[in-house]
Amino acid sequence: MKKSIRILSLLLAVMFSMSLTAFAADVPAYSVEGFETVDADGNRITTGRDATSKTAMAVASKYEVSQVGAEILKKGGNAVDAAVAMGFAQAVAEPFTNGPGGGGLAVIHMADGKNIFVDFREIAPAAATLDLYLDAEGKNNGNTRLGGLASGIPGDVAGLLYMLENYGSGKLTREEIMAPAIRIAEEGLYISAYAASSITDAYEKATQFPEMQKVYWDENGLPLEAGVVLKNPDFAKTLKIIAEKGKDGFYKGEVAQAIVDSLAKYDGVMTLEDLAGYEATVREPVSGTYRGYTLLSSPPPSSGGTILIEILNILENYDVASLKINSPEYIHLIVETFKLAYADRAQYMADEAFADVPLEGLANKEYAKERAALIDLSKAQQPTFGDPTLHEGSNTTHYSVADAEGNAVAVTKTINYYFGSGVMVDGYGFMMNNEMDDFSTSADSVNKVEPGKKPLSSMSPTVVLKEDGTPYLVLGTPGGARIFASIAQIISRVIDHKMPLHDAISVPKIWNNGPANNFQYETPLKGYEEYAITEETVAKLTEMGHDKIGTAASGAVQAIEYLEDGTLYGTADPRQDGKAVGVE
Repeated sequence: MKKSIRILSLLLAVMFSMSLTAFAADVPAYSVEGFETVDADGNRITTGRDATSKTAMAVASKYEVSQVGAEILKKGGNAVDAAVAMGFAQAVAEPFTNGPGGGGLAVIHMADGKNIFVDFREIAPAAATLDLYLDAEGKNNGNTRLGGLASGIPGDVAGLLYMLENYGSGKLTREEIMAPAIRIAEEGLYISAYAASSITDAYEKATQFPEMQKVYWDENGLPLEAGVVLKNPDFAKTLKIIAEKGKDGFYKGEVAQAIVDSLAKYDGVMTLEDLAGYEATVREPVSGTYRGYTLLSSPPPSSGGTILIEILNILENYDVASLKINSPEYIHLIVETFKLAYADRAQYMADEAFADVPLEGLANKEYAKERAALIDLSKAQQPTFGDPTLHEGSNTTHYSVADAEGNAVAVTKTINYYFGSGVMVDGYGFMMNNEMDDFSTSADSVNKVEPGKKPLSSMSPTVVLKEDGTPYLVLGTPGGARIFASIAQIISRVIDHKMPLHDAISVPKIWNNGPANNFQYETPLKGYEEYAITEETVAKLTEMGHDKIGTAASGAVQAIEYLEDGTLYGTADPRQDGKAVGVE
């Protein structure tokens, strides 16, 4: 049954990319007419994803959300205003990856030179003790991934509103900022090929948690297909409450009660006190340099920014530009670097409120030089620390914004796996996260489950500055534990190989997500076959000692580049549904 549904969905997805209007009489809130994401053969279309502007730029993994950002910028909002509007809109447009039931991280570079990191990561409820997640043999019992116990206290709403209240322009009201998201929830948007596939893949989850079916199944009891218009009036109701009442409209009152009740139905332990006590936290981003450029990214509870900097610090000891991208020599150097960095990640990274994390040491150039000296350019090795316990879901979302004043914002948001815990807040239209699965259930792990603790993340919203302190790149991606490794590759390709940003994003990426040999690579998008990892390359890597070699798919980089003539260049990853929108 599920297989036949998926085949039908994929067939409709191809037809949908050729003619949007053929499937639905409804007119969605934002037009995507003429924008195609897959061709007649089902290949992702890599062109038509970028835009330029002398003024401002918004880019997200949903074209409609980029339009929302541009709309706010045109009304006089700054990049933070646009980022908040996009955050709420993205929750509606891509509800299977993010939303009020989840959390995220943001890096903000203000035109006056101030750099801010906003942490709105989820937190383990006060009653979420390790024993709830272990079976009789002391192994993970599945409660971290599905059901009411899988959800951490959501931070999404608190984080977005904190950004708006503290760094927004002040020219637009909360109601004006949230109006586009409400409009999308009420008037709908087309279900894309990517979204239809995600909904179909969640068929079994929806059978376990029937509240999902109200939104994502049709009147015949089947998953919604590509081309139909998805509306979510329950979600619109939630957004209107937040627009009217602010943070308290979500963390107290009827919405909070509905969250607690919906989770309790599936054995959850989150309380009204847990929700009422949630606060976004603010600090400076972690900072490093790469070949003269300054990197601003995410400190703990994310491992991403610190380990991203460590990776680039190690690579700085090598002439990366002399190596052909995705040649055996290039791959070997990159993955050996990854293995060193992931070993450190496993050993040290956790919520700083619960662990002593040596951030300065991990980001230190001399330490990186010591680590680089361990690389043997002729054969694969396995660094000293044991394999990390990586539980992170890869189904996150990212968007980037830049305005005319020089403000830049990078935001990564998530509910962890597609459709999170499976628990939809009944009558309010949004999914709850399963971020408890980002903890380890090993009692010896620095990232073990503990009440009030934030799980380790890899989310790495990043801003790269030029030597004069002005922005150069704004970028980020979903991808779970592959996030910071992916971003490192994009930055290196642009800086070391002078590769155009869109090509740097589209070329197949490579990973090795731990100290052990486990090389993974993407198959090429159409038009990028010259960068494919060939059989000859795999044979050479095998000869060098790499094994467990296989393909993987991960990420959708949304990025902005500040060109030398002052033009903003934005581009969306063709692996999903994004398109950059500039403001003139």
